[in-house]
Amino acid sequence: MLAYQPRVIVNDSTLRDGEQSPGVAFSLDEKLAIAAALEAAGVDEIEAGTPAMGVEDIEAISAMSQQARTSQIIPWCRATRDDVDAAARTGVERVHLSVPVSDRQIRAKFGTGRADVLARIEEVVGYALDRGLRVSIGGEDASRADLDFLKRVVVTIEEAGGQRFRFADTLGVLDPFGTCDLFRELARETDIELEFHGHDDLGLATANTLAAVRGGATHVSVCVLGLGERAGNAPLEEVVAGLGETLGCSTGVDFTQLPQLADIVARAACRTIPENKPIVGSMVFTHESGIHVSGLLRDAGTYEALDPARFGRERRILLGRHSGRAAVTSSLRSIGLEADQQRLERILADVRARALSTKQPVELADLALIYCRSGMTEGAV
Repeated sequence: MLAYQPRVIVNDSTLRDGEQSPGVAFSLDEKLAIAAALEAAGVDEIEAGTPAMGVEDIEAISAMSQQARTSQIIPWCRATRDDVDAAARTGVERVHLSVPVSDRQIRAKFGTGRADVLARIEEVVGYALDRGLRVSIGGEDASRADLDFLKRVVVTIEEAGGQRFRFADTLGVLDPFGTCDLFRELARETDIELEFHGHDDLGLATANTLAAVRGGATHVSVCVLGLGERAGNAPLEEVVAGLGETLGCSTGVDFTQLPQLADIVARAACRTIPENKPIVGSMVFTHESGIHVSGLLRDAGTYEALDPARFGRERRILLGRHSGRAAVTSSLRSIGLEADQQRLERILADVRARALSTKQPVELADLALIYCRSGMTEGAV
């Protein structure tokens, strides 16, 4: 029996960790637009920023909280009383508190040891609860922490009244097999919610997030387009699609909203969406190869595991260097043209030659011209 939950809660950190991407800075209007788009897409929780950065961030988080109707707005804080006070000034009901849990980071940041971290958790969780806030605790650099100590951390959070533990793979060093095992261990120690926050330094953030859910995580921390420090975070669009396709888990996310959400974030971040970006890239439901297109025209499922309509997308067939007769015939018919076998061979040869010389797809207007020229050639012969 698998330990993962059929309904997974999505916590999006685009407005916090995503904005920590080098060179990314969102204006207030952009933050409100992104928050509204996240809510429209059905994202459960929005990690909206860091109150300790100052008045502007407090006001932005407050504005998002007042705007939100269904999504929970949650500020990110260090595990200190001052940061809790700053979060309380935003008017939110919940707060996320982060504390280092690896020995290396504990020494570097606090100059102390594990006992100090446990004491800080007890004190600050209690303080936040007294301020009327619901609390989650994030374990920074949890992937390099001692497992027995992590178990003590989650038990301490539970006993202090915390609602959730976020396991942060801060440097993106985990693999999916180890991630699943870790969450199985933690899930045996506690009844509080478990969340995974993965970085993509090894290109494994999505895989690790899915593995965490398989092991017992109930919540996932993601960013639109995988924005974030260094190589970024687990991309929201990949994780929510992957949860359903590989684990049979549901989220509250409306897949048809993902392309628009990605566009809004990309514009605000001044980032280009790679053409082959899973789910939202412009080419991910586009086909050229003759073998693939021939199969698709008979049965779309031959070369598409994901139905583009689920994501508000449409399948496209482009003509190019690797196109075959079926693709050319289909494209000709789409503009009301027919060709016999001999003429089709000439058209196909010209399509391939044009694609090779221009290194661009052959558009329908170009195909129409090639068709006309092929008729002139036929008449001359």
